[in-house]
Amino acid sequence: MVSSLKPRALVIRASKIVHKSLFLNSLARFVTEEAICLMFRIGFGDIHTIECWRYVVYVHAKGVSKFVSYADFPPILGVAPPSLTELIKWRRRWRKQHEYAYRKQAPEWWAEFFTNEFWQALSEPMLQSWGELIGLIKFAFPEDTLQELRKSYRLEKSLLN
Repeated sequence: MVSSLKPRALVIRASKIVHKSLFLNSLARFVTEEAICLMFRIGFGDIHTIECWRYVVYVHAKGVSKFVSYADFPPILGVAPPSLTELIKWRRRWRKQHEYAYRKQAPEWWAEFFTNEFWQALSEPMLQSWGELIGLIKFAFPEDTLQELRKSYRLEKSLLN
């Protein structure tokens, strides 16, 4: 796999996420620049600002000026795991999708997000934590996508050993 030839390193950037409300949405902890980049297919340098308001996230980037629901962002490590009410919020959001076949699943780019996170894991315990998070939300993926995520997990685990 070509991606395994790239060196792994921790990338630290200045955050472009700004909280504009006195009240924080419980899902605000999952808002990341990586997710925005995958959601809109843009690069990190294209993002101007990400404003977290009480009920929505406003994304201002090169060629992008959109409001996004907090329920569009996948869970991440380093913050509290998703609660049952947040899982319900995600499912409610996915039900609003237009294609009937995908109404009960996360957007397709979530799988790409988690595959990237597997690749960026610097240690086996971190990779295992990502795997446990996927296990918590496995209902969000169709079976074939879940198999691809498991395959990617095993590949990265073998590379870390």
